[in-house]
Amino acid sequence: GPLSGGERRRLALARLLVADPDVLLLDEPTNHLDVEGVAWLAEHLVTRRTRPDCSLVAITHDRWFLDAVAMATWEVVEGGVNTYEGGYSAYVLAKAERDRLASVTAERRDNLLRKELAWLRRGPPARTSKPRFRIDAANELIDDEPPPRDEVSLVRFATTRLGKDVIDLLDVSVELPDGRRLLDRVTWRLAPGERVGIVGVNGAGKSTLLRAFTGDLHLSSGQRKVGKTVSVAFLSQEVRELERFASWRVIEAIEDVRTVTTLGDKEVTASQLAKRLGFSGGRQQTRVSDLSGGERRRLQLLRLLMAEPNVLILDEPTNDLDIETLTSLEDVLDGWAGTLLVVSHDRYLLERVAERQVALLGDGGVRDLPGGVDQYLQLLGAARQAGGTGRPAAGDEAGHGPADGPSDGLAATAAASPPSPASSAQLREARKEMSRIERALSRLSTQEERLHTEMVARATDHAAVLRLNDSLRALVDEREELELAWLTAAEVVG
Repeated sequence: GPLSGGERRRLALARLLVADPDVLLLDEPTNHLDVEGVAWLAEHLVTRRTRPDCSLVAITHDRWFLDAVAMATWEVVEGGVNTYEGGYSAYVLAKAERDRLASVTAERRDNLLRKELAWLRRGPPARTSKPRFRIDAANELIDDEPPPRDEVSLVRFATTRLGKDVIDLLDVSVELPDGRRLLDRVTWRLAPGERVGIVGVNGAGKSTLLRAFTGDLHLSSGQRKVGKTVSVAFLSQEVRELERFASWRVIEAIEDVRTVTTLGDKEVTASQLAKRLGFSGGRQQTRVSDLSGGERRRLQLLRLLMAEPNVLILDEPTNDLDIETLTSLEDVLDGWAGTLLVVSHDRYLLERVAERQVALLGDGGVRDLPGGVDQYLQLLGAARQAGGTGRPAAGDEAGHGPADGPSDGLAATAAASPPSPASSAQLREARKEMSRIERALSRLSTQEERLHTEMVARATDHAAVLRLNDSLRALVDEREELELAWLTAAEVVG
């Protein structure tokens, strides 16, 4: 009775998983789940529902989840259903190839699909476990595709707009009335053009941290310093701010902020930006009161972007957005010059738009994640094995806040005395270990590709696919152990 909507949804999901039906139909199963919950659900479905006598169909906008669980993807478009083998990564590549074979126009080929495909093929190492199909024709589509972001020019432009000082949190603490500290003496200096993704356990203080940056929160101690030219835009999880525009048309609500804005080095009109985020010419004339939840979310984003902020803070921006809109949003953010902070449980979005990730683990500190979300999940797993409550075991926590230097990234400052420097012999040994692991990872990557190719060739033989899948899982487990060992050695090298 007293459960919240999110708790009721998780309870309903648990009942279905326990019942273990022959056919499991899931509509947005990752809603109201945090990063750890999504990872657990994917692992459960992959390990427990690979029997020949059971099937799974899921509707979801979580692209990482699709990659993790799907053996086929169905795209519902224009009254029909297109079928693709594999998860989201394979879908993007196969769709690009299908468009090429259909001899679509150059304008159609040059859309977001090419950019998305190029990013998937050049993406971070964490994505190497996803299906990788070698299709020469699709490779030709992206031979001349530049990286999604020109980091040098964007940072230079951001520095011009922002100067050296953005927002600094200096020795900041935030304490709740019950005495619990969400932030404990955190020092964090945001740099111009920095793009940071934030993850954390429920109740760890992610939204609190964002409000500390926006200045909407009373600090128990410490101070917040803001550069003279800083203009902050904050996307909250609420859409009530649009209620006063209920009788307005969409384009009127956007032009109320500004009629023309700049993305990167290009000027775009309110109508052009609205079209890029899914409001076609006719839909721009719709009254705000008639918009769906996802459309209201898009309108929120449009109004923020039109205000030309140079610091953009997003709290769960993927709520109620479909995959096409998410791809369009990522494309817009690629050309946006400024400092970006994103809290999200969408691992794909974090990998796509953020250059680094940090975690709030519920101990009041901020932990840098050089290994991304995978490292975050490993920290939580190690804590549970040590009998903890989801926080890292003693010795795992690197510090209470990111480094003070504005361009030093987010390396955590040591809470205790700094470790003694490694000896030259230890450094040599660590470098040798890193080299050995990199060769092993290259060998495993080749074996994974061979297994994927064989799975595609024997797709109709379910028993063979299951055997190959078991071999693939063993490779993935070995790769994850090697990556963890590489990170350990890299910490010694520094």
